[in-house]
Amino acid sequence: QVQVVESGGGLVQAGGSLRLSCAASGTILSIHSLRWYRQAPGAQRDLVATITRGGDTNYADSVKGRFTISRDNTKNQVYLQMNSLKPEDTAVYHCNADVTTYSSSVYDSRTYWGQGTQVTVEE
Repeated sequence: QVQVVESGGGLVQAGGSLRLSCAASGTILSIHSLRWYRQAPGAQRDLVATITRGGDTNYADSVKGRFTISRDNTKNQVYLQMNSLKPEDTAVYHCNADVTTYSSSVYDSRTYWGQGTQVTVEE
């Protein structure tokens, strides 16, 4: 199967930067779109950024100009560079991947989620 694991979260002061990483592993044939979501305590999970296999990107208005999503298709990894962090960016950040696998002569396409990494931004 497929495992998706995020890393890079932590505690940072307002105005600082963090770089999140997400690695997908398993019987992967191809990874299509990759996304970062975030969920603050008591809030819904919101889409932060998307990147297609071809490199097209899209961002939530709240992070435009501050966050940059990128990917390395050779490593099955996606990154989120977060600059000028604000306290309202505090959340658990989750990676989401549209993956096609091929195993035992069967193709399967589905979306996989990671467990998330905590980002805390202090004043």
